[in-house]
Amino acid sequence: MHSLVVTFALIGVIGVGSQWLAWRLRLPAIVLMLVAGVLAGPVFHLIDPEHDFGEALGPMVSVAVALILFEGGLTLNFKGLSDAGGAVKRLVFLGAPLGWITGTLAAHYVAGLSWPVAAVFGGILVVTGPTVVMPLLRQAKLAPRPASVLRWEAIVNDSVGALFAVLAYEIAATAQKTGDISNAAGHLIIGILAAGFLGYFAGRGLAALFRGGLVPEYMKVPVLFVSVIAAFAAPNQFLDESGLLTVTIMGIVLGNSSLPSFNELLRFKEHITVLLVSGVFVILAATLDSSVVAQLDWRAAAFVAVIMLVARPVAIWLSLLGSSLETNEKMLIAWIAPRGVVAVAISGFFATKLTELGMEDAGALAPLAFAIVAATVVIHGFTVSKVAKKLGLVSTERPGVLIVGASKWTAELAKALKDLEIPVLVADKSWRRLKPLRLQDTPTYYGEILSETAEHTINLDRFGYIIAATENDAYNALICTDFGPEFGRNNVFQLGRTEDGGDDPRGLPPTIGGRMLFNSGNGYFKLERRIREGWVFTRTKLSTEFSFDDYLNARADGAELLMDIKQDGSLTFSTVSGRPKGHPGNILLSFAPQKAVHEETERGNGSKEAEAL
Repeated sequence: MHSLVVTFALIGVIGVGSQWLAWRLRLPAIVLMLVAGVLAGPVFHLIDPEHDFGEALGPMVSVAVALILFEGGLTLNFKGLSDAGGAVKRLVFLGAPLGWITGTLAAHYVAGLSWPVAAVFGGILVVTGPTVVMPLLRQAKLAPRPASVLRWEAIVNDSVGALFAVLAYEIAATAQKTGDISNAAGHLIIGILAAGFLGYFAGRGLAALFRGGLVPEYMKVPVLFVSVIAAFAAPNQFLDESGLLTVTIMGIVLGNSSLPSFNELLRFKEHITVLLVSGVFVILAATLDSSVVAQLDWRAAAFVAVIMLVARPVAIWLSLLGSSLETNEKMLIAWIAPRGVVAVAISGFFATKLTELGMEDAGALAPLAFAIVAATVVIHGFTVSKVAKKLGLVSTERPGVLIVGASKWTAELAKALKDLEIPVLVADKSWRRLKPLRLQDTPTYYGEILSETAEHTINLDRFGYIIAATENDAYNALICTDFGPEFGRNNVFQLGRTEDGGDDPRGLPPTIGGRMLFNSGNGYFKLERRIREGWVFTRTKLSTEFSFDDYLNARADGAELLMDIKQDGSLTFSTVSGRPKGHPGNILLSFAPQKAVHEETERGNGSKEAEAL
């Protein structure tokens, strides 16, 4: 027996700790949270949410799910959807409803669920979720087009599937309470319209308050938090759980309002969603009834198989008929559909609500959701790379370079990389600093590179290397530390932390951050000064007649080697710990004084060595 405070602490430590451990081990967080929740609940009885929280458990989970759905709506950006291409629109407007129908049919005829429960579960199964899809895409290094389609489908269907589930529940709940289908339909339509209008005007009202400066910056997140809870609670007084529809629409409206403080709001939803999803998932895992789990027989296994092998492929193929996608791309998209923690969280919530309405078979929703999540995450995770390779959809594009920090030096570096046909993207939080790069047609990303929005927007699997090149050494180190597990520690770089490339005893320890570029470890301000003095990037093609030693002897005075570009497209960077040794056929990219480069050209070495970019 322990206090409620200890229960809260255990749930927090188990949930967030599992997510952190999954990040460190590069494993799906959902698997670790499931194991941890079951161990903490049914196995070792460390927590018993139903006993510890009592009647407060239901309302707590309801508010958490409302905030999770609001976050899903906030992520649905119509401009991004319009830019995503026709295939994604087909998957949203045709594929999602077809997925709802096929999932409902499978849940009823194969899993044996009643029609109302099956309809709710069918809507939930539409949700794939970016938190599980993104890691798979990066792991498989898919070709750009199918990767983009899968990424956008996951982002959009996160909220669309939740809407389907809410609508199905409202139909079931209203019909159950009124007992008259005609009266239920009228009551339901009025309730849904009222909830929808409330969500729309609540979103527009908040946007107007924020845009007009009527809410100070430090109060925007608290006002948003309270407004979401109020918008969830109000319509529930007239139509049970219609507040879920309200907060989802409210999130969609706010997400498409072009608010100047939207980045701050996104950070709020990222943090709160990690906490809530972790907590709800652990609570649901800890409350799993062993007797219900034991009832999962061959029908549950058959249901999982039908969802993966029939329901999903049928919905995808029908919705993509006549699209520009190739057959192998459709096959891959039809196969990849891992479900995540949001699907389980929503399933557990609706299972409780439907059970309260007298639908006893709803108790199987949570175990079925756990089963399909575990199966899809594990099976898709282990097969995505093999299937993509078999279908010829592994990206053949050479790995690109993601540069964080717009400056004169990074603009010249990006131009040099473009000239060498190496994919490059420059990210910065300043629209003004990105202007010169936009003018030279260099791909850019405006926003915080560490945000969840950047993860959803940027196709990170196109890049094999990252260079943190801002003037803030601590921020550069943070970027490299954050992306290190994903890119590999040997592929994250930052500019030198001191002017002369030496160690600063008062600075960050060398064990934190990325590898320092250039053998000299030059820092941001020195490189910017050299650009103003006329330094340029040059490339050298090595051959059997002109070796790496010849390059070292002939290169311009003061020139520094930046990278060795191998014939297979891979890059080896020069760092303070050593420089690459090029081989015949490789191209060396150097940074050198322009005057010295011209002198080398005049001496007749231009064709061999100093070709200015």
